[in-house]
Amino acid sequence: MDIQQALDKAMEINGAVGVALVDFTSGMCLGTAGGGPIDLELAAAGNTEVVRAKKNVRDKLKIKDSIEDILITLETQYHLIRMFHNSKNIFLYLVLDRKSSNLALSRMSLRAIDEELEVKV
Repeated sequence: MDIQQALDKAMEINGAVGVALVDFTSGMCLGTAGGGPIDLELAAAGNTEVVRAKKNVRDKLKIKDSIEDILITLETQYHLIRMFHNSKNIFLYLVLDRKSSNLALSRMSLRAIDEELEVKV
């Protein structure tokens, strides 16, 4: 699965509003889909800082586990950050509408995308 296919697959998740595939080292988007009123480029850069902060705390606590995902819950949305294990420098940022999404199924879908995505440099 290439980047565009991964983005398209993520947008098929019930309640998906927008998605960005992000290079963690630079904060730059490798691709986006959807988004509506959400500036996915800005969100990608901001969420890179969230990931860096969480990794920093994890390291200071000497926790050996890798981060699987980070959830930010808003009144009307879920913002889900999935760290991709096939490529340690990439995460997928998914915005979900709370009313029309299922968080557990969304996480399972992102895990499946993680397993199939191949990023070619």
